[in-house]
Amino acid sequence: MRALCLITVKPGKVDVVVQVLKKKRKIIKDVMVVTGRADICAVMRGTMDEINQMVIDLKKIKEIVTTETLIEVEVDLGW
Repeated sequence: MRALCLITVKPGKVDVVVQVLKKKRKIIKDVMVVTGRADICAVMRGTMDEINQMVIDLKKIKEIVTTETLIEVEVDLGW
C-alpha cells in the first residue's frame, strides 16, 4: 500500500524535518519539499498499520504543525 503524507512545519524548520524524515527509510521512500498548503510531501510504502504508526510518530516531531495523509485506493472504472 502507498500513501502520501502532506506535512506543514513551523517557519524555518523545513530542513530540520527533512533530515529527520530521511532517517525513517523503512516506510518513507521519498521526501519532497513542495509548494502549496504543505511544506513537505513524504511518499510512504507499507501496510496500513505501518503507515498509521509512522503518522503517529510524525506527530511527535515538535517542528511539525499538521499532517494530512492520502492513502492510495484501487478503483475499477471499467476502462
